[in-house]
Amino acid sequence: MPVDDLILVSVDDHVVEPANLFEGRLSAKVAERAPFIEVMENGREVWMFEGHPLPNVGLNAVAGRVPEEYGLDPLAFSEMRPGCYDIDERIRDMNVNGVLGSLNFPSLAGFTGQLFSTCDDKDVAIELLRAYNDWHIEDWCGAYPGRMIPLAVPPIWDVQLMADEVRRTAAKGCHAVTFSENPEKLGLPSWHSDHWDPFLQACAETSTVICLHIGSSSQTVITAMDAPIDTMITLQPMNIVQCAADLVWSPVFRKFDGLRIALSEGGIGWIPYFLERIDYTYQRHRTWTNQDFGDKLPSQVFNEHVLTCFIDDAVGMEVRHHLNGDHIHWECDYPHSDSTWPNAPEMAMKYLEGVPRDEIDKITHLNAMRNFSYDPFAHIPRDQATVAALRAQATDVVTTPVSHGTGKFQDDGIVTAMTLAERMGRKG
Repeated sequence: MPVDDLILVSVDDHVVEPANLFEGRLSAKVAERAPFIEVMENGREVWMFEGHPLPNVGLNAVAGRVPEEYGLDPLAFSEMRPGCYDIDERIRDMNVNGVLGSLNFPSLAGFTGQLFSTCDDKDVAIELLRAYNDWHIEDWCGAYPGRMIPLAVPPIWDVQLMADEVRRTAAKGCHAVTFSENPEKLGLPSWHSDHWDPFLQACAETSTVICLHIGSSSQTVITAMDAPIDTMITLQPMNIVQCAADLVWSPVFRKFDGLRIALSEGGIGWIPYFLERIDYTYQRHRTWTNQDFGDKLPSQVFNEHVLTCFIDDAVGMEVRHHLNGDHIHWECDYPHSDSTWPNAPEMAMKYLEGVPRDEIDKITHLNAMRNFSYDPFAHIPRDQATVAALRAQATDVVTTPVSHGTGKFQDDGIVTAMTLAERMGRKG
């Protein structure tokens, strides 16, 4: 299949929220307490909320930057590619990358929307959260119909409010919500409790996918505090296996038949052995652990409920027959440091070469359309949605990596887990 004929929909990208995010969306009382941008003495720009700077990692916005200047410290908007935070420029960057559609995880709000839960006045918190979701759905996604898959953040401090927000945003056309891979790490009940049932029920009823992004437990994978950060970067995607095991052995999938959960940016190459292991565990230990999947195996339940997602996974393509072919999704990860922008089509074809055309279409766009209730062809003719057609609209977009001459700001030498913990405001 020629690269130019691909139709690409990414179910994992990210938005760096613009400074005017909350303008015109809040009452006067709440506007006084809304997050705002403050310029630091060193010229970096950070969001401030409730008197505190919000942790940010510069690797979240390095698209178009020379790799030598990737770093952990916050960036000024002037040092980011405008496509990180400007929707018009984002569409141009998608076009030059040949990407038709994109689902964007939040930066400011946190993967689980946990920023708003830190506010002591929960009336203020819910107004801020709803304003955020409305901005995301109406302004960020609504500006270019057919190009974006909306993703809501939940009010995690109140499970009934979570259910209400799922239904409210679903009525606006949003059928995805971000949540934590391990809520217990956020001081909340685990997947094994019944606490989340109203939220899960609302998601099942509205065909809303729960997206669990790696790192959404707000804990990084740190083996030792003096380990190089390469260790963490290597392990981070595969570490979502912990979440997968939690979900399979919890009652969640057996209670909510229509529920779909995405393991965002988790990769797929590790999954076949995981499926083998959970079936082996069930068959050998269920008589004393009291697990009961009826007439199914745990691997079947996983494949029925879990949406798998990957950026670059040649091994995953080789073993894909162990997974549900209708649940495999492609990701770009713009503008993070793992992103394949602006050469995503070419990189994708390195591991899609030889895969039957019908499977390629499922992986690159059809699965995303079906599972995320997303229909780009209602707005864009199919022949205008290919890599070639989109790139033809972006011939003036410059993709050559640029240098801002500011360096990495962190200490010279090996970047360690301790470095990351300090940048994120944590010591372990």
